[in-house]
Amino acid sequence: MTAVGANIWIWESPITDRAIAETAPRVKELGFDLIELPVEESGGWDPGHAAELLAEHGLGASLCCVMPPGRDLAVSDREVVRTTQDYLRHCVDVAATIASPVVAGPMYAAVGRLWRLSDGERPQLLARVAEALRPVAEHAGERGIQLAIEPLNRYETSLINTVEQGLELVSAVDSSACGLLLDTFHMNIEEKDPAAAASAAGAEIAHVHACGTDRGSPGADRFDWPGFSAALGGAGYAGPLCIESFTADNETIATAASIWRPLAASPDQLAADGLRFLRATFSA
Repeated sequence: MTAVGANIWIWESPITDRAIAETAPRVKELGFDLIELPVEESGGWDPGHAAELLAEHGLGASLCCVMPPGRDLAVSDREVVRTTQDYLRHCVDVAATIASPVVAGPMYAAVGRLWRLSDGERPQLLARVAEALRPVAEHAGERGIQLAIEPLNRYETSLINTVEQGLELVSAVDSSACGLLLDTFHMNIEEKDPAAAASAAGAEIAHVHACGTDRGSPGADRFDWPGFSAALGGAGYAGPLCIESFTADNETIATAASIWRPLAASPDQLAADGLRFLRATFSA
């Protein structure tokens, strides 16, 4: 049976020790196999304490990085690149502590930074990002962690929007510790055929976010879930599916993710409905 996880952002932000302690038992009670924890700020929560809590509740973990303004590898400012690399290495160390096999996210540029990018500029910028990611991937490989690079939709980044573009960066990094995160919300916007894109990603798939097309529950939408499930199976992906959505009750995260209305009657309902759908669809 495919493992299914829930990102803590469905309920809470910012992520603190208290938030993890209160949310982990709820995630377990709802029937999830793992919880996904973001590293919003280095030191925002105690990885050792989180690992103990997850073990207590029998939950696995996945971990995602967060790329606000000021965290960016697609810039010429060496200090910004250096601090971003340090942050990503910290994420790798946290992932190792909580037994997450991946660090997932758009680790190439700040989310929301948009600019015109010519065909000639793109290869140069991808080469710059790949060079900056290689030492992070090396550190990840030493810790048994895989980087999962996430393509985002055109309204959130100019650089990596599609699986094809993500594969270009993965190829340029050229490390077994670097693969792709597929997020169905972004794929629904950018891919002409999400199932075909998942098939093209193949063995490079390192992590999957299963989200509704409105960022709500997967299944309450018109996404081709059976086709996507078949594509993941054909690609040999055996990792978890994580529901990533965002609470509308926190102004900062709701604004960042453009959550202007509640996406379900409650966060618990969003998570539970999505879990039931994913269990049924991906166990068939």
